Amino acid sequence: MNSASSRSRTLKAVGALSLAAATALLMTGCGQSSDSASSAATSEAAKVVPQKQTTTPSATAQLTEDQQERKTVLDATKVTFDDAATTATGEVAGSKLVELDLEGLDDDDNQSPSPTATGSPTGSPSPTGSPSPTGTGSPSASPGADGPVWVAEVAEKDGTIHTVRINAVDGKVIEARVDADQDADDKKQTADWLAQATQTPQQAAKVATEKKKGTVTSVSLEDNEGDGVIWQVDVVGSDWKKTTFDVDAKNDTIVREETDED
Repeated sequence: MNSASSRSRTLKAVGALSLAAATALLMTGCGQSSDSASSAATSEAAKVVPQKQTTTPSATAQLTEDQQERKTVLDATKVTFDDAATTATGEVAGSKLVELDLEGLDDDDNQSPSPTATGSPTGSPSPTGSPSPTGTGSPSASPGADGPVWVAEVAEKDGTIHTVRINAVDGKVIEARVDADQDADDKKQTADWLAQATQTPQQAAKVATEKKKGTVTSVSLEDNEGDGVIWQVDVVGSDWKKTTFDVDAKNDTIVREETDED
């Protein structure tokens, strides 16, 4: 009796194991079939719908018009601000630099007021009492046939302004002349401003480029809204954006700065 009961339990256990194995095999087969069908469907869909191609625009395509113009001029410029300043003051014995600009670069920006509530010191008259010679340059920043040009204003001790134009590729002086439209008041104002400016434009440019790495494209002596004088320095960075720094001409402190996002 006990032997029959034992055989019966053994047969039931074997039967249960066989059933479990068959079920597992069936499920595995279904999964493989399902995976194969899914893979085949994906392959067929890929043939019908092409993969999306993504392209990254070139760095040039991302530049604004102003940034592209700055790039064009600066790529062609070989003479640095420091070298141009030295050449300009060397052209007129005993003179000091009052202004130095790359001709045609951001001219409109230089003439416009600052967004500060009190207005920009550039709203004050230039030392000569007349528009800067850089303001009359070509409206396009593209270099001319002879390449880009540095335009400098240097002043004698009595405030007499001379304009010196320098080829920004080879450093040669193109023209040097006395500004004919100065009167006694203009000269006195220029002399007064230079007497107040105990820091040189080169020192101001160094302060600006320590704050923002880049190329100096303009330096000019300006009235600080009646509170002494400043050196206004334009620096173009590797992103081709221009930042303007107002640097106190007595202590090299940056009193204002603004970045042109265009």
